[in-house]
Amino acid sequence: MEQKVIPIVAAAPTRERKRRHPKGRRVDPAALAEVRALLGDAPRRRDLLIEHLHRINDRYGQLGTRHLAALAQELGMAQAEVFEVASFYHHFDVVRDDDRSESGVAPLTVRVCTSLSCEIAGAPSLLARLQEILGPDVRVLEAPCMGRCEQAPVAMVGQNPVSCASPEAVRSAVENGQTRELPGSYTDYATYLAQGGYRLLRECVHGQRDVESVISALEDSGLRGLGGAGFPAGRKWRAVRAEPGPRLMAVNIDEGEPGTFKDRYYLERDPHRHLEGLLIAAWAIGAQTVYVYLRDEYPGCRAILEKELQRLRDDPPVSPLPAIELRRGAGAYICGEESAMIESIEGKRGMPRLRPPYVAQVGLFGRPTLEHNFETLYWVRDILERGSDWFASHGRRGRKGLRSFSVSGRVRKPGVHLAPAGITIQELIDEYCDGMQEGHEFYAYLPGGASGGILPASMNDIPLDFDTLQPYGCFIGSAAVMVLSKHDSAIGAARNLMRFFRDESCGQCTPCRVGTAKALELISKPHWDLALLRDLSAVMRDASICGLGQAAPNPVDCVIKYFPHELGLQEESR
Repeated sequence: MEQKVIPIVAAAPTRERKRRHPKGRRVDPAALAEVRALLGDAPRRRDLLIEHLHRINDRYGQLGTRHLAALAQELGMAQAEVFEVASFYHHFDVVRDDDRSESGVAPLTVRVCTSLSCEIAGAPSLLARLQEILGPDVRVLEAPCMGRCEQAPVAMVGQNPVSCASPEAVRSAVENGQTRELPGSYTDYATYLAQGGYRLLRECVHGQRDVESVISALEDSGLRGLGGAGFPAGRKWRAVRAEPGPRLMAVNIDEGEPGTFKDRYYLERDPHRHLEGLLIAAWAIGAQTVYVYLRDEYPGCRAILEKELQRLRDDPPVSPLPAIELRRGAGAYICGEESAMIESIEGKRGMPRLRPPYVAQVGLFGRPTLEHNFETLYWVRDILERGSDWFASHGRRGRKGLRSFSVSGRVRKPGVHLAPAGITIQELIDEYCDGMQEGHEFYAYLPGGASGGILPASMNDIPLDFDTLQPYGCFIGSAAVMVLSKHDSAIGAARNLMRFFRDESCGQCTPCRVGTAKALELISKPHWDLALLRDLSAVMRDASICGLGQAAPNPVDCVIKYFPHELGLQEESR
């Protein structure tokens, strides 16, 4: 059988030059030297990517692409991976450059909070005025909630918050170079020890208390997660402890929910009460390392924690202490969600994970992880020293425990108010906030921050606690209460909140990414397409990956249900 022979012909010469360097941006030797100098002896680990980005951004006021390329080489990562993380977070200013010149941002940035409490306190006019009076060397931006709602309106000059901000106060801070927050007085390590601090931790570590009795006390107290989810704390400890080691722990102080500032309030005053609760929890579950994730909007708190953690390491109350790593957020509301926070701690974009598996089973670096809100741990010492009955004895209308309500808006006395679980909004305003501001009549309230819905003043007798607001399409969440008067409108509040959700969606899932933008478009019109809004709400609730997309329709649904008069409609039956 004859076979056809196919001759091999030598290829003709081509004009293509052999590539001397890999494709992509070449690393500038000067930029590499600058990055290495900034990082110093810091480990070149991938999970420290965001910390390293902060160092560069703090030093140069921006993230030039030459520095990003250099950092990628230093960490052994792809440049695209470094760029996508840097561009994900609001507080990183990524600028494009070349090898000869570098265009950048203004030397100083002033951010004006435009979340709901600040908006009704005059933030829009403040923003407009600052854009007029501050010079070309100052960039003025609007920003989401900064966790200082009781001080509205708030502006951040660099990393210095200006409370109850006026154009004159902000300009003065700019002109005087006041760009760093100076921590106020607080209970430091020595004072805390003198007041009996860490005695409980020593009792646990030295065998005077056993793990079972500690966990049982938390279970009996009824303490629940105070970050918003409300999962029973003792049950969470028990579940993580049952998982095979090594185990880890993560503390969430990224309270980005508009209207929430309780964690900042306690941290600025008594950091070691939280740290002792943290160390007891780590002992109970056998955690080797604890990661504390603090939002970037709290620079004063960061300074306090850095100082007091170092004092703990220098003079530990027990030995050995677990390793405690402080991680800095970078301006992403979504990182308040536990799995998104874990992704961020690992040096990635803060994008929620699909579940199961749950964080208690597969969390940080694939290990079982105890994730807790700051305030939950803050109460551990009191519960164990005073007894579970003490905590459970507080409450009204059959509810148990204490709640730290972050109250802002049209009340005389905004702030953090420690009140019994089950208190009503009317009681909270009258007994703790000294009533409404002069000239303002109670009109509506948000019981649980931006995502917790909106209720009218006529529904002022609902107990404020976990599981009591769900029948009304609302929830308490982190107990961030915003009070509106007849000078405000529910429609205006819903537009403000939906704009926030649109901007803060991580973009991972279509129902949330597209749904928040579409909902804002629909409610910005003079006449609402109610049928389309209801369909959109159902899709977002059913198909979004995490709570942001699932809860984002709450304000809109509440306006339709409880404020139909603002839409020119008859009131719906409740």
